[in-house]
Amino acid sequence: DVDGDGRPARVTPRAEDYAAWYRDVIAAGDLVDAAPVKGCMIIRPHGYALWSAVREALDKRIVDTGHTNAYFPLLIPQSFLSKEAEHVAGFAKECAVVTHHR
Repeated sequence: DVDGDGRPARVTPRAEDYAAWYRDVIAAGDLVDAAPVKGCMIIRPHGYALWSAVREALDKRIVDTGHTNAYFPLLIPQSFLSKEAEHVAGFAKECAVVTHHR
């Protein structure tokens, strides 16, 4: 159920349905907008501020253990996945394939 401004009328209890609870919380907090690409979202300013704070706290914890943080690309060529097919097999459900034509 959604109220007049597009926010959930109530937040689903986390113990009842974790995925619905998460969607309700980010909608109620006005943290993201839907993106035109399935599975993607547009992070709004408050959402980005939260993400930045979490990222900084986690980075500090990683660095404090003597490790170095790293970022990985969001999109990688399918040929790379083919080379690592054995490792990728378990993640197939989590992998979105983007195609384009020139």
